Amino acid sequence: MLATILTLAALFFAIGAWWLLRDLIVGSPLDNIPGPQSPSWLTGHLQWLFHRHSGWKFHNELSNHYPGVAKINGALGKRILYLFDSTALHNVIVKDQQYYEEANVLFNNLMLGPGLVSTLHEQHRKQRKMLNPVFSVAHLRHMTPIFYQVAHKLRSGIERQVRRSPGDVDVLNWASRAALELIGQGGLGYSFDPLIEDAKNEYGDAIKAALPAAFSLGGLIFLVPYVANLGSPAFRRWVLDNLIPDPKIQRFKGIVDYMAGQAKILIAKKRLALVEGGDAVAQQVGDGKDIMSILLVSACQHGRVRFRKAHRRGAFGTNDDVDFGATDTTSGALAQILQLLAQHPDVQERLREEILQASCGKDIPYDKVVDLPYMDAICRETMRLYPPATDVYRDSTKDMVLPLSKPIRGVDGKFMKELPVPKGTRIIVAIRACNRYKDIWGEDAHEWKPERWLSPLPASVIEARVPGVYSNMMTFLGGGRSCIGFKFSQLEIKVVLSVLLVSFKFSLSDQDVVWNLAPAKYPTVGRTSTKPSLPMKVELL
Repeated sequence: MLATILTLAALFFAIGAWWLLRDLIVGSPLDNIPGPQSPSWLTGHLQWLFHRHSGWKFHNELSNHYPGVAKINGALGKRILYLFDSTALHNVIVKDQQYYEEANVLFNNLMLGPGLVSTLHEQHRKQRKMLNPVFSVAHLRHMTPIFYQVAHKLRSGIERQVRRSPGDVDVLNWASRAALELIGQGGLGYSFDPLIEDAKNEYGDAIKAALPAAFSLGGLIFLVPYVANLGSPAFRRWVLDNLIPDPKIQRFKGIVDYMAGQAKILIAKKRLALVEGGDAVAQQVGDGKDIMSILLVSACQHGRVRFRKAHRRGAFGTNDDVDFGATDTTSGALAQILQLLAQHPDVQERLREEILQASCGKDIPYDKVVDLPYMDAICRETMRLYPPATDVYRDSTKDMVLPLSKPIRGVDGKFMKELPVPKGTRIIVAIRACNRYKDIWGEDAHEWKPERWLSPLPASVIEARVPGVYSNMMTFLGGGRSCIGFKFSQLEIKVVLSVLLVSFKFSLSDQDVVWNLAPAKYPTVGRTSTKPSLPMKVELL
């Protein structure tokens, strides 16, 4: 075993040495792309790119000072392409997407199994094809009453806290609980949280803890591609259980094991209910209209072979993807909107009036709530300026050439209309930078102005042809790996806003709140705290 460990260590060293020598001796065509000077050969710009506070400034400097593309440095001098030019982005995520693979697929597979975020090519396309019907407009209409049930419970829970405990309310905590319950009932047909009183749910706690536990591993994540296929699964598991005592790794392993075990139990229970039919289905959370139930019905209708194939493709494990991804992003977006409404009381009051006129004291039906013009403008502008995810990563799998929307001046002084991209190049798809790019959105691109969506967008926005699936922006990406549940998320947010704003007035707290850069950004009280929290003053109307 010692010989095996020494062999692996020597392999890692050899790979690192080869990368270093190759870059130092051969150089790269990316060196002609302008970018900020690297502060360190060892860590490059990573300390700025990922810093939860100063990272915002670095991202702003890249989007403000470079014309749609910049070269930055990773560890050991590794070149990274920071990309927010709309034409180049179209090639990366739409036209030539098969040659720009998602960078974290292997790690996602270890964490969540072979679901949407951890599969590629044909397997990924088959999974999306199976899931598309449950994210259709027709199905969302059926889901809307479930969303309202959760939203009313949320309102009752907040009201109880406001009446019993004067002072600030942590709206992020309530938003996170509601988002998990919404995706739990809509995705799994499972209730995580009654929302009226504090109730512990280990499955829900595991989902919430998975992302922080994963990123507590730090640089170890980058070793995954080199060890994920060493030996058999049983051998890798034995090594993990017996030779790696690191508490962070063991905690992460425990969370992943628990989530996988609970998902299997839930699938078995749901399948049994579907076999029994009738009352057994009706008694389930969501009345069998959730994503998992629909997938199970489809699989069971085609017999055991189809059911086993669905398991192998990760179709049911995809529900962990949905729960895991939708909770932090949706809750963060909802909390951000509430904070902005508190910062702009006139906007909050105007939105409240729009909701009251549309509701007439009742829940607003699907077709009406999704098209409320001022609410839609507020959601779009918040998603543009403050997307939940700042960026995503792609790796080129062959030598490519990226066209640009306009020529840029290279380091050699010559203009370039296209960029050579060597095989193995890490590309940062800069979501936030593209959404704030002044060449597209104008000089007021960094201002929160919902009214921009109440009149025709500038010609520059239309002409840019940003390849996103949502409102000429990159918030939910585009192409074959776009966010499949973005309409689901928008409906959740609008239903919750339509219920809360007729009952409460939201105002800013006296506490200092800062937003932290992360895979899904989150607020804290002050810069030293790591606990997600957004205290606000909430007044009963």
